[in-house]
Amino acid sequence: MNPMKVCSVRLNDGHLMPMLGLGTSAPSKVPKSKVEEAVKTAIDVGYRHIDSAYVYQNEEEIGRAIWKKIADGTVKREDIFYTTKVWGTFFRPELVLTSLDTSLRKLGLSYVNLYLIHLPVALKPGEKFIPKDKDGEVIFDTVDLCDTWDAMEKCKDLGLTKSIGASNLNRRYLERILNKPGLKYKPVCNQVECHPYLNQSKLLEFCKSKDIILTAYAALGTDFRKEWVNKNCPVLLKDPVLNAIASKHGRTPAQVALRFQLQRGLVALVKSFNKKRIWENYQVFDFQLTPEDMESLDGLNKNIRYFPDEFVNHPDYPFFDEN
Repeated sequence: MNPMKVCSVRLNDGHLMPMLGLGTSAPSKVPKSKVEEAVKTAIDVGYRHIDSAYVYQNEEEIGRAIWKKIADGTVKREDIFYTTKVWGTFFRPELVLTSLDTSLRKLGLSYVNLYLIHLPVALKPGEKFIPKDKDGEVIFDTVDLCDTWDAMEKCKDLGLTKSIGASNLNRRYLERILNKPGLKYKPVCNQVECHPYLNQSKLLEFCKSKDIILTAYAALGTDFRKEWVNKNCPVLLKDPVLNAIASKHGRTPAQVALRFQLQRGLVALVKSFNKKRIWENYQVFDFQLTPEDMESLDGLNKNIRYFPDEFVNHPDYPFFDEN
């Protein structure tokens, strides 16, 4: 059996996407060598979905890890589902392909499985990921999201990505793409912050109605070592309700938080650089939460975001509301 078919969802373009993926965004203090080791460990454990992005600046290390596991016979290229993303400084249509080419070159791959618009914010092109003026204000660019999407479609037509999708888009932005005249390919997924404290129920309902998979990042809360994370939020994995359900099932709170997303029909991304936790987090396919468990976890929603919005001076702010 094709390993990709195990515990996968079928996207609206026919391709398969594994329901559990390894996230690779890391705090700046984490050596990039740890990302490479984490990817190799994850592939050994059974992960076949690896999520990264141009802006994470770790695709050379991820590429080395993937090729080492191909070389030792653990996987073939077609077993791996790899995601990258185009950052806002590359939103001009003529730069969308440039960003993807750069990622492919760093990875040593001829194609990615999924190419996402990273966020709905066009930024001034250049070397800085978040360009700012002398007053410290973010410098935006005037690019129509639909023009960026046209360029994404061309990347798919060129065979450089199997599928295309979005990240951090609310319903308003998704509708802008879906209603675009001459739309050739719908987004196959929308990757957003999602966990029991931010269950994204309205956005999930909308995405399901449009045959768009919702993918959860920060599914375990977040790593408070990251510089941009809201440090004032409660720690999800210490929540008493989550821990009580975990104790009942003989599981870790992280396993329950991940299982919650899978049973809602989401794809979940989970990140760790610890070998034991990478293994533990993958053990989510051999137990079921009860309807009562799911209701209790759904009731934890507080609309808490661990990732604050840096672009409050953009004319289209706020970006990440459900509606």
